[in-house]
Amino acid sequence: MAVKMPQRNGKNRISQILRFGLFWAIIIFVALIFYATLFPASNLKDVALSDVVRRANDGKIAQLEIQGNDIKITPKDQSKPTEHSVKESSSIYEQGLNKDAKVEVKVIPPSTTGETMWNLAVMVVPVLIIVVFFMFMMRQAQGQNNQAMGFGKSKARLYGQDKEKVLFTDIAGNDNAKQDLQEVVDFLKHPKKYKDLGAKIPKGVLLVGNPGTGKTMLARAVAGEAGVPFFSISGSEFVEMFVGVGASRVRDLFSKAKKNAPCIIFIDEIDAVGRKRGSGMGGGHDEREQTLNQILVEMDGFDGETNVIVLAATNRADVLDPALLRPGRFDRRVTITLPERKDREAILKVHFKKKPTDETVDLDKLAAKTAGSSGADLANMANEAAIIAARRNKKKISNDELTEAFERVAIGPERKTKIMNDHEKELTAYHEAGHAIVGHVLPDSDPVHKVTIIPRGGTGGVTWFLPPEDKSYTNVYEFKDILARAMGGRIAEQLIYGDDGITTGAGSDLRKATEIARDMVIEQGMGKGLRDQVFHEDNGGLMFDKMTRERPYSDETAKMIDEEVAQLITEAKHRAMLVLKENRSFLDKLAEALLKEETLEESEVDEILKGTKLPKEAKLHS
Repeated sequence: MAVKMPQRNGKNRISQILRFGLFWAIIIFVALIFYATLFPASNLKDVALSDVVRRANDGKIAQLEIQGNDIKITPKDQSKPTEHSVKESSSIYEQGLNKDAKVEVKVIPPSTTGETMWNLAVMVVPVLIIVVFFMFMMRQAQGQNNQAMGFGKSKARLYGQDKEKVLFTDIAGNDNAKQDLQEVVDFLKHPKKYKDLGAKIPKGVLLVGNPGTGKTMLARAVAGEAGVPFFSISGSEFVEMFVGVGASRVRDLFSKAKKNAPCIIFIDEIDAVGRKRGSGMGGGHDEREQTLNQILVEMDGFDGETNVIVLAATNRADVLDPALLRPGRFDRRVTITLPERKDREAILKVHFKKKPTDETVDLDKLAAKTAGSSGADLANMANEAAIIAARRNKKKISNDELTEAFERVAIGPERKTKIMNDHEKELTAYHEAGHAIVGHVLPDSDPVHKVTIIPRGGTGGVTWFLPPEDKSYTNVYEFKDILARAMGGRIAEQLIYGDDGITTGAGSDLRKATEIARDMVIEQGMGKGLRDQVFHEDNGGLMFDKMTRERPYSDETAKMIDEEVAQLITEAKHRAMLVLKENRSFLDKLAEALLKEETLEESEVDEILKGTKLPKEAKLHS
């Protein structure tokens, strides 16, 4: 949902533009007055002096009006001057005019207005320029002074006066998180009934979840539901290069919040300032640590009678300082998970609400295929589908655009401009066919969704597996099947081209397989010799902490971990080799189909791989 933001900055900008325009309008107006005075406009016809003298002597001119060297001529048949001429500094009679000529010569003393204005301009204009220059310099200095004085002021943006507020009904999914936050809303709306029972308002609520799951939007919805002011700031905005500035901004932020109580302070990405405090090698007075200390004091100091709730969002709760997470500071932790299928469908309906679609679009089917996608991913898919449809000059979004948008977000855009020679195409076809056959045959692997040898993103081809339903857990057998199908591409290259024919095409597969195997051993306790033991390594903290902290296991255990990882990779290679040797003819058949069609869908792959067999030696369990 689009949320209307405060327009204060826009109004200030418009006011500055108007003042600037008015200033220059006055300058131009004054300049025009000077110009009109010094150079008056004239619509008189210019004629030669000799012609004027000749006509005056012939009696064809009624009057000559002389002012200085300028002459205005009134012909015999006219009542006012219509012509203009210029004489030399001598008398008009010396220019040839007869004294007995029947013409009225009217001499007007020269005007001193122009000269006076010119002299005035010479004196005033430099003074004005100097005054304007000094005013500009003083204003700049004043602005810098204000900026220096406001250096320790909080940069939090205040919301709450918006006409369109974000409510829980505007956010699809996240029902459990909404239920947890509803209590905070109720306290802000009805604090008295809680205080009468001796209940205290929770000081802080920590929103934890993957990127794109809607943590910031939920915080806005809490403020919208409660109808209270909402101060929003990023954790990185507290930290500056000068020590003490962050702590000053924290004090200023909480001071403003107390004046607007009851209200909400929202700190996005709080791990920027809330990380675990270091070992002291960097000094106890570093800026980030002082900022964190000030937050701790403000949240649970001597002043505890404030109706200010701190909402904070992070996707790295494991690196936060323990003092920040204790009761009395962040009392609640609300975990915002990735949306389930029904939630994904609801989110897609919200994002397609204002987008025209035809009858081929099936959002439920798309929701089924997007397991593991966040709300931001789904919003991106909807936007990509609209962009693709507009590029094709369509009035409505069809299923073709929706499918392409899903694939662009999930596995990257097609790179049809990349040229591969025949050998590279054949190698890519066998590589992807190896992945597909191993994944298709093994019983605990996800089904093949699509196979393509068209380069996508940073890969030369893609074999895409999608789970048939959302899963919360992964067992050992599923992990081992994932490892085996990851090794299927490299093993297929070996079968077709020999050990000397393997290429760098399997680099990303091997890297991913090694990461999965190490995670199984270190984080999940799934090793054979190290079963049910976890050796978690904390990747957070400062560099000095990493240098001084010992590993949570010995060198002998590290060697055992390496051996366990190697055994898992070797077992995966062996199983992939058994499957591909057993189904060698299907490997050729699928590769030929890929070379011909370039992309095969799930139904086409299933048709080609009918009759494939799982060797007994490749089974892990009966």
